[in-house]
Amino acid sequence: MAAGKHMFHPALAVSNIKNHVSVVLEMENVQYGTWAELLKIHARSHRVLHHIIPPESGMGPTPLSTDAEKELWATLDATVLQWIYSTISTDLLTTILEHDSSAMEAWNRLRDIFQDNEISRVVALEQEFSSTTMAEFPNVAAYCQRLKSLAD
Repeated sequence: MAAGKHMFHPALAVSNIKNHVSVVLEMENVQYGTWAELLKIHARSHRVLHHIIPPESGMGPTPLSTDAEKELWATLDATVLQWIYSTISTDLLTTILEHDSSAMEAWNRLRDIFQDNEISRVVALEQEFSSTTMAEFPNVAAYCQRLKSLAD
């Protein structure tokens, strides 16, 4: 993290994450894959992906040696954590919220919620997909959108 004293980090310029990640992650309407991909793209474009995804071995940032580098790291981590918290439902927020948590810890807790029980979720989603009927929806577009959402 070679940030000069007077260098402004691009992640700090984001005033409203919802302008960039429009999907709100919810338990009921699961779009984890879409949400995670949008947040990763945003984090990569603002040079903070390493706050949620560990860098590959040997490719990590330089060790934090100065107080300024440590302070910038903490500020960026809090910024990414705010992005995560701002793009998930209140129910998920109360589930993963922990005192002094890092962005990576929150990211991993969400991943665990949606991917740890992957096999049982697949079975449940397949059942819901199979039992969804067009009569439940006002039009064909809404029906197709629901089937696509379940498939995704």
